[in-house]
Amino acid sequence: MTFDRYHAQTTNIKLTRKEREMWNITSKALLHLGVILVVDVFFHYLYILTIPSDMKLVGKLSDWCLAGLAYSNLVYDWIKAAVMFGVINTVATLDHLDPPQPPKCITMLYVFAETHFDRGINDWLCKYVYDYIGGDHDRIFKEFLATFCTFFITTLWLGPCQLVYLWSFFNCFGLNFELWVAKLFALPPLSTIERFMGEAMSRRIRGVFNAANFWAIVLYNVLSLNSLEFAKLVARRLIFTGFPLSTLSVLAVTYCGVQLVKERERQIALLEEPEPEKPAEAKEKSE
Repeated sequence: MTFDRYHAQTTNIKLTRKEREMWNITSKALLHLGVILVVDVFFHYLYILTIPSDMKLVGKLSDWCLAGLAYSNLVYDWIKAAVMFGVINTVATLDHLDPPQPPKCITMLYVFAETHFDRGINDWLCKYVYDYIGGDHDRIFKEFLATFCTFFITTLWLGPCQLVYLWSFFNCFGLNFELWVAKLFALPPLSTIERFMGEAMSRRIRGVFNAANFWAIVLYNVLSLNSLEFAKLVARRLIFTGFPLSTLSVLAVTYCGVQLVKERERQIALLEEPEPEKPAEAKEKSE
């Protein structure tokens, strides 16, 4: 948590509990305890962390098994971060603090801008490095410098080594590529063509790019979780040797998942959107 947020919360003298807050804290604590027990049992039967280290065994797996194994490793890392930060957050709420929330579920990540497993460090980097140097993020040089400095500090924090260098390079590239492609499609004539397509067709085309982006996120982050050899094998099998059947089928399933996630996010945004105020005449009639 950044110091300004922490200071504002600790100096607040009006400490009150929201409705059903203690019930929510208790339910979260029980949920985290249940997840810890389930993961502990799974570790005795599912060897998702040790299988990638045996390249002879991994080489015999099918394309779908490799894709599932790579995805499962990211899910494990997300669960570890979600439980670790979730337990701390649950305890912190007992002291009337509002700490950063646990990381966003890996299944719902299809953009590099939201790919972080620690919201606190992400907020700190954005405030003091990325947004401070990048400004409005409209200039190419300043944006490149901002992302370079951000990932340089992240590399030092993770511990400089070959895998961390590769992880930082690919994620820095992915973030910049995603940003400038989005800005390019916001300019005419591409923006004009998208308007003529209609909302449904535009959503489908964006879903295809998001599905490919999702697997880029998986492959780039498998580097830091497993090994370079495992990441290269998964990429080679999914992109080259598995083309077209494995590649297109995996992308098709991912595309459907991305569309479901985007629809859920759209519905949540509609629910959170404030209702427009009624005119005075309409209020009088309703009364």
